[in-house]
This record gives sequence, structure tokens and C-alpha cells, in this order.
Amino acid sequence: MLRFSALVRVMIDSFGEKLSPGKDFVGIGVGGAIICHGQILLLLRRKPPERDHWTMPGGAVEFGETVTDALFRELKEEIGVETQVIAPLGMTDQILHLEGTHWVSLRFLVDILSGEPKNVCPESHAEMRWFPLDALPENITLTTREAIAAYTTWATRGVNSFFRRVAS
Repeated sequence: MLRFSALVRVMIDSFGEKLSPGKDFVGIGVGGAIICHGQILLLLRRKPPERDHWTMPGGAVEFGETVTDALFRELKEEIGVETQVIAPLGMTDQILHLEGTHWVSLRFLVDILSGEPKNVCPESHAEMRWFPLDALPENITLTTREAIAAYTTWATRGVNSFFRRVAS
């Protein structure tokens, strides 16, 4: 039986062109919610899907890469920081029919270990900004919206005292 990755390679060879995750097959993505003093760090997307929407840093999981390795790589590439996972914030089945995309995105609450966040990819992100959790822009990505909802639910219900400490 062919593994999925081998099947994709066969399909690429058969059609002579590269297939795109999220377009030609379901893509796997990761996102890191960085929340400090009641504010979340967001980036304004320049590219689809959800162009011109604010998003938490993250991106695609590459073949052979663990989800957490992908998360750490993406955060380093996009905002120049080393991070650690604090807790999972669930997952989003991001099916955008109008854009013709389908991503399954795993979300995490992360903490910065070293570095100062900066917009390292201005070709992908027009801007980087901290937003108060109670004053978010309307145009945020589905994955980011669901991550914030998960964080807020846990923080307000007191499921974990750590969430309350981070939010204050």
C-alpha cells in the first residue's frame, strides 16, 4: 500500500506539476497564539487564504516535520522568536469554499523564550500589531478567531490557573 506522501509524489510525476496543500489536497497548518498582558500578537495577511485578515503567526507543516517543529519553525521564520508550547488550543477545519481551500489547522498557546517579535516576512504580512483581547479587529482569520475563543473560554472558566495569570 502506498503511503500518502508516496502517492502525492506519483501524482506530481504523473501530471508533471506540483500540487499545492490546501488547494489540491487538505493542508495541515499550525498557529501560535502569543498572548501577553491581555493582548494577542497578530499579523495582517497579504496572501490568500483570508487575505487582508489578521492572523496569529503560523503556517504549513512540511512533510516529515512534527507539528511542534513546524510551529517553532514558522514562528521563527515569521516573527523571529524562539517559543515553547504552553497548551493546545484545539483545531480548526478551515474550509473556505469561495477561495477553494481546505486546511486543518492546529492551534497552540505559546510563550516567547527569546527574541523580540518583528515582521520578518513583509512580503507575506503587511503589518504586525498587538491587540487587546477585548478590542479585536473584525477581519481576523477563522483559525485565529477560534483560538481566541478557546483561550477566552478556558481563561474565564478557570480551567487552568495559568491562563488567568497570562491574561492579566
